[in-house]
Amino acid sequence: MTNQSTIDKLIEMRLTAMADAFRIQMDDPAMKEVPFEDRFGMLVDVEYCNRKNNRLKRLIRQAEFEQPDASIAAIDYHSGRKLNKALINRLVTCEYITEYRNIFITGATGSGKTYMACGFGMEACKHYYSVRYVRLPDLLLDLQAARDNGTFSTVLKKYTKPIVLIIDERLLLKLTEAEARNLFELIHKRRKKSSTIFCSQFRESEWYQQICDGESTLADAIMDRMDADASLSADLKQKMIRNVMNGRWFSAALDARYGNPTLWK
Repeated sequence: MTNQSTIDKLIEMRLTAMADAFRIQMDDPAMKEVPFEDRFGMLVDVEYCNRKNNRLKRLIRQAEFEQPDASIAAIDYHSGRKLNKALINRLVTCEYITEYRNIFITGATGSGKTYMACGFGMEACKHYYSVRYVRLPDLLLDLQAARDNGTFSTVLKKYTKPIVLIIDERLLLKLTEAEARNLFELIHKRRKKSSTIFCSQFRESEWYQQICDGESTLADAIMDRMDADASLSADLKQKMIRNVMNGRWFSAALDARYGNPTLWK
């Protein structure tokens, strides 16, 4: 068997990176002194790394980030923002994903909610989790159109399948009864199976009013699904709530909801 025949077969099996590495080895006289096992290991490493890199690029592309250049490492902690660096570093490990927990990021327009959410999403991609970013207005339009044309179940899977779903501009406008019902279906399907990152200009105490003016039972149902986290004990949940980031991001409202003394006055 000729070397070219081996290269052709590697390419046919879609092992192109290995084929290129093998060709380079053949052209390097120094490689003749390297044991076969070592040379073969080098070829496997090249193919493995290439596939991993391609997978990461595919996950990032499929996530459709609003800010694809977002990076947690680039966050400025010295501009008076009072961010909890220790907590952010813990979230970067993606431990919250393995425990099916959600992240709530709240703050005024321009405070960096979307950037941070996309940064967390990028870290999830680096851990090879599937991620999807969507603005809530676009999500609601997509779900309602699907319900109207009879493809709701199919379209819903598009948002329940990703391990991490980033919902931006959450409750920017008040939800109608139909929109609240669609959102409830999505959140209910994702609970205990995946993690969701919510970004909103409103603190949690104001969310009820944004869901059918707080008058629908769907408001309570949606909030309950978002709060539910059976994978954590009540004690651990309280500790996490007490140690979340500055109220500018997502702590004060949660402290108020769970009756904890706030640390961010």
